[in-house]
Amino acid sequence: MSAFIPPKLDCSDFAQLEPIYQALLDRPIDSLDDMHQWLADVSELQAAVSEYGSRCSIDHSCHTDDPEVEKRYMHFVENVQPKIKPFGFEVSKKYLGCGYADHLEPDRFAVMTREWRASVEIYRDQNVPLQTQGTKTVTEYDKLSGEMLVDFRGQTYTLQQLGRFIEEPDRDTRREAWELSTNRRLQDRDRIDDIYDRLLKLRAEIAANADFDNYRSYQWKSNCRFDYTPADCDRFADAVAATCVPVVDELNRRRRELLELDSLRPWDLSVDVRSRPPLRPFDPDNVGEMVDKVGTIFHRISPVLGEQYGELEMGRNLDLDSRKGKRPGGYQASLEMAKQPFIFMNAAGVHRDVETMLHEGGHAFHYMAARDDPLVFLRHGPLEFCEVASMSMELLALDHMDAFYDEADAARAVRAQIEGTVRILPWIATIDQFQHWIYTHADHSREERTVAWLEIYGRFHGDSVDWTGWEAAREARWQAQLHLFHYPFYYIEYGIAQLGALQVWMNYGQHADAALSDLRAAFALGGKPPLPALFETAGIRFDFSYDTVAPLVEMLQDELAKLPA
Repeated sequence: MSAFIPPKLDCSDFAQLEPIYQALLDRPIDSLDDMHQWLADVSELQAAVSEYGSRCSIDHSCHTDDPEVEKRYMHFVENVQPKIKPFGFEVSKKYLGCGYADHLEPDRFAVMTREWRASVEIYRDQNVPLQTQGTKTVTEYDKLSGEMLVDFRGQTYTLQQLGRFIEEPDRDTRREAWELSTNRRLQDRDRIDDIYDRLLKLRAEIAANADFDNYRSYQWKSNCRFDYTPADCDRFADAVAATCVPVVDELNRRRRELLELDSLRPWDLSVDVRSRPPLRPFDPDNVGEMVDKVGTIFHRISPVLGEQYGELEMGRNLDLDSRKGKRPGGYQASLEMAKQPFIFMNAAGVHRDVETMLHEGGHAFHYMAARDDPLVFLRHGPLEFCEVASMSMELLALDHMDAFYDEADAARAVRAQIEGTVRILPWIATIDQFQHWIYTHADHSREERTVAWLEIYGRFHGDSVDWTGWEAAREARWQAQLHLFHYPFYYIEYGIAQLGALQVWMNYGQHADAALSDLRAAFALGGKPPLPALFETAGIRFDFSYDTVAPLVEMLQDELAKLPA
């Protein structure tokens, strides 16, 4: 039962929300006790509104083709969120100006105070309708993506489902599937460019309204990146270029030789190098099988994690199958009143689905470890550490792939994960550097954007893959990265976190119980400590320079050398 908000509060009706916000703003704060009670009440209201918004967003992700779901979601986006934002600004101002914020326990509130101060400093009333328009524009991208279907050999598939066939040993099959998928994306290339151009214009205007020279500077502060700079991201990119790119080139060269090909083509990158049947961990028509086997893995890693995973139920916490009308991708959302995680993905019966479920399960464990903090705004860690939670689970699960496979295929799955880790770091650097270019060249043309993309892509991917005849597909590869549309500048977090997760895995190999204990201790801290302190609690370094990247890539090479191709 709620203690402050009405028990039947309808968060879709701003007329019900407005007097509650106003009462919080009008309430005097004359002591630390008053401050604590006021924060508790703000938290309760925020949790209710957050959960309602999350459920609207989840429903829309799962049913992009349902008019009623879209209507409910857009009502929240257009008629509730924009009206709440000014109140959120005033709430933060009241907190900072009441005279008691600096007297709260620093171990709990110092980071929150820093973040709320940043949000006040960048807030502008005139940006609220622009942000609303941005959300509506991104919804167009989601709807377009959800409509991407292809007919392949007599059956209709989503692009995620079609991905199964790109792993097939028969080269004609995988080429046909890849070409169908690629052509379907290219069919909407101009429309996606239109959407992105509109987003960039909105974002540039938002930054200018808040007195920033460019959107990168605005978003840096909006994302509360207090502990690293754009120059650090450049150092990460340099380190990846120096360490990972040569390894990937060698992996591709070896792949071409083992497949006995004259040239490695884009449809040759997912097939087994010895032309063995693709890894098929579960029947795509029985996603529950995957859920159960991932549960087996988590129980082996830790009975506590296994017990928490057992709380998740299909429908209530999970929507996992791939179907028409679903947004692509996967994510974990937090339902703050229920204090429950929700996992969304598009399972198609491929090994990547297992990795995704492990990944999102890590996010769920992170949330569950911190969910009992009474203040909702202290439960969530920074994104850079949230991704440590998820990526660590992918790596800690490697010794337990026998839950899905026999011994030989388990070794293949481990190799796929480790190779994938080496390969993902250059992709992270590509997307991150592309965004730095995008948002520091506000008036660029589409042609200039394409040139910049190809230059950046070439730096991190070289020429070991032959794109002859498919130059347009190479030019438009970035369009499938939904983070560019949904979460501008959210991608370097994966790189920082991957380095953290590799350190967790290294520690786990030496002292499993201690490594897991340290990691879960960091989970439980939520968002209270600064980012470097969270890494330290987890027993890992917050650093993404060459000094950290090089030995970790060397470790991955050593692990690959132990595994059969």
